[in-house]
Amino acid sequence: MRIFLNGQAAEAHGAANIAELVDRYQMPLQSVLIEHNGIALHQREWRQRTLSEGDRIEVVRVVAGG
Repeated sequence: MRIFLNGQAAEAHGAANIAELVDRYQMPLQSVLIEHNGIALHQREWRQRTLSEGDRIEVVRVVAGG
């Protein structure tokens, strides 16, 4: 399935939902925020959000510094 990941065409690699997509792309669970088709998601929502052809996923890495 083809999706858009941070504005670039990408493959979902068989992921059925956001949680599986995060796993497939080996994103660090505790330091990313996910937006699915313009809606920011809590991590607890990732399993319920199914992916469809053409979905737009934005991934923001959270960093802290001092």
